[in-house]
Amino acid sequence: MPSTRTQFARTLRRNETDAEKLLWRELRNRNLNGFKFVRQYPIGPYVTDFACREKALVVELDGAQHAENTRDVERTRYINRAGFSVIRFWNEEVLRERDDVLETIIAILENRLTEACDVTRFHPATEQIL
Repeated sequence: MPSTRTQFARTLRRNETDAEKLLWRELRNRNLNGFKFVRQYPIGPYVTDFACREKALVVELDGAQHAENTRDVERTRYINRAGFSVIRFWNEEVLRERDDVLETIIAILENRLTEACDVTRFHPATEQIL
């Protein structure tokens, strides 16, 4: 019998946003420069939108409800402490600036973007595995 977390991840996949559908088409099947991504990847109590486990990168897509959400800050810190870097994009960025979003993800995967940045909403891992 599937776990509650697995059921939750399946529900998220069935109810994904247009931005999540669009980005997943670009990330799935190693479409993005050969890097493997998974959807709805659990890290501790959280289920992330997308993750590249080999590069320890989480990609989160946010709608308007996430603007200045303190829970997202806590979530990002937890995921960072688990050894994953986090990049956040607004849904509108994915829908309107897909190529820029993909280039930013590639820059992180290829270690060309390594410093924390509020503009790109990139938060590198803190190297403290939970």
